[in-house]
Amino acid sequence: MGHLDHAAFGWLTPVLSYAMACTGAALGLRCTVRALATTGRARRNWLLAAASAIATGIWTMHFVAMLGFGVSGTEIRYDVPLTILSLLVALVVVGAGVFAVGYGRDRGRALALGGLTTGLGVASMHYLGMAALRLHGSVRYDPMLVGLSVVIAVVAATVALWAGLNIKSPVAVGGASLVMGGAVSSMHYTGMLAVSVRVSPSGEALPGATVMQFVFPLAVGLGSYLFLTSAFVALSPSAREREASAAAQRPVESAAR
Repeated sequence: MGHLDHAAFGWLTPVLSYAMACTGAALGLRCTVRALATTGRARRNWLLAAASAIATGIWTMHFVAMLGFGVSGTEIRYDVPLTILSLLVALVVVGAGVFAVGYGRDRGRALALGGLTTGLGVASMHYLGMAALRLHGSVRYDPMLVGLSVVIAVVAATVALWAGLNIKSPVAVGGASLVMGGAVSSMHYTGMLAVSVRVSPSGEALPGATVMQFVFPLAVGLGSYLFLTSAFVALSPSAREREASAAAQRPVESAAR
């Protein structure tokens, strides 16, 4: 059996991955709050932003954490198409869950459906990302821990969507994002505890790309997207601010007439 190291760089990758999960959650929740205060095309656009933020944050969290993953006796590479597919799955399924909540008339049913869909999407992303691993040996999973990780993903997604529906203040959203970031990170490391590797030493070259060739640049790019989008959302006026601005302009326009 190969020895698994989940933190080859010490606390750097766990802390950074947690920060990415929290950033994606906070941005997604703020966008959801903005979406529920609007209608029509504006609501759709805010929900798209929320879905992309949450999915990107979760995906980036996973692969930043994987930067610290190593197995003694073998190098590790990643299958590029499967890695990209894991990102696309996260975007599509999380988007489905967010839109179910954003447009659902029955909030309770929409929350249950959205939480289940989004949670399964998060778990699918995680295990697709693990399926992209290429190493000299075979990877096995503990079914009980895999099941527990899926349950954590569904609960975390449901709580996050509930927060998007019920929490409005920025401070409360910040607290909720810290909780969600912790839940998503817990799901990841629970899934990683389910992993065992039987190494089969070989001199053959592994297919795929190394973490620094592909995963690290992509994670940095998506992380930059999260921070830039966060700045945009922070500077974008809320519905209440737009209403106040419109109300302030009406007397001026009346006086001009």
